[in-house]
Amino acid sequence: MSKRALRISQVGLRGIVGSGVTASRVMDFSAAFATFLEAPGPVIVGRDPRASGVMMREGVVAALLACGRDVVDLGIVSTPVIQANIRTRNAAGGVSIGASHNAAEWNALKFLGSGGTYLSTAEANELLDIYHLRHFQFVEWDKLGKRSDDATALDTYLDELAEVFDFGTLRKFRVVVDCSNGTSAPILRRLNERFGFAFILINATTDGSFAHEPSTSARAVEMQLAPLIKPLDADAGFLFDADSDRVALATERGQAISEEMVLALAADHLMSQSPGRLLITNLSTTSLLEDIAARYGGSVVRVPVGRNAAIDALSAYRPDQVALAGEGTGAVMMPQFRFVYDGIATMLTLLEMRAARSVPFSDMLASYPPFVMLKGEVPLSRQRIPEMLQALQEHFQPAKPHTMDGLRMDWNHQWFHVRVSQTEPIVRVIAERRDAAPTDLFRDVMEIVETYA
Repeated sequence: MSKRALRISQVGLRGIVGSGVTASRVMDFSAAFATFLEAPGPVIVGRDPRASGVMMREGVVAALLACGRDVVDLGIVSTPVIQANIRTRNAAGGVSIGASHNAAEWNALKFLGSGGTYLSTAEANELLDIYHLRHFQFVEWDKLGKRSDDATALDTYLDELAEVFDFGTLRKFRVVVDCSNGTSAPILRRLNERFGFAFILINATTDGSFAHEPSTSARAVEMQLAPLIKPLDADAGFLFDADSDRVALATERGQAISEEMVLALAADHLMSQSPGRLLITNLSTTSLLEDIAARYGGSVVRVPVGRNAAIDALSAYRPDQVALAGEGTGAVMMPQFRFVYDGIATMLTLLEMRAARSVPFSDMLASYPPFVMLKGEVPLSRQRIPEMLQALQEHFQPAKPHTMDGLRMDWNHQWFHVRVSQTEPIVRVIAERRDAAPTDLFRDVMEIVETYA
């Protein structure tokens, strides 16, 4: 089996279906989750439209039933929809089946706790222990769980959105959305039908095929979405990944905007409404956030990359101390939605900002100081990561090192971050500089990484 085919970590199970993610692994992980859960109530299950999703769902449901858990199957829905339904049903937890931004051959399992929240690092480690030790609590035939469907799941989720956003104000914007053949399509169709929005949807079929990889990078926006904005006279364009937990932006001019700027725009809007609060983000996200937070008397808390690290950090603060959390992939969490990565809520937040400031997105973006970021990756084929990090730290002395997640080095309004991905067998390299592209810095870092990785 290729090392690229499977990743088992605190994030969960993720990999290429067949060569990595198999039916037996899906069932074992789901049995471990059923064993892990302590709260009463059913388990909520949903999936994105990938071709492998039906197989994955059957394995998940079979294992949960075998452990005595009732299952409510929501069908093709996003993770935020699953999370909303966990809360309203007082469910024990949930399983989201989908690989977010990965290509069609990938799939993954995401596990959610009784409050609809992501698992903490401690909880994820406990789940992994159960999985590896195979301590599954199967039940006798007369105690098996029962399965049911729910066709009202989208409305439960939309009711939560309607409590937070003024749909009457946001309906006036003309918006083009690339759904990437994912879970945003049924959500936005229902928003159009129920609340009178007029989202123009492209790549909105959910038959298991992808018109393009569901990436939320600026390159994907440039190729797929940006050329349509001006011909359709739209106020903005948004592109979602398959699970609609990430979102990217195109301006009214048809400019493809770096995925880093989604969090920055959301931070500017939300911190203006709640001055003095915190913004939690990871070491790989733009330093523009420090500028924005300072403008409103707030501050930035930097954590390792990964959902678990953000959840762990959030647990150290009261919800009213945090304005938002997120990362430079278009993934944003807000206290109004119990800190769930939700691309639909993020899109509505940016439209709310557009309405409040009465200026187009291109003008908002032009008001920020320029930070230029370069990103790259190197396949991980050798295990010399400690040597690599030591070589980088020595080469770039006397920059300030941060070693909580790989290595980040900061100096003179520039930085780089090198780390091993949690979800793919690659080393990620990011460099950023204020006012100019960090071309030479990025080249030097990549050369060292390629020597060791």
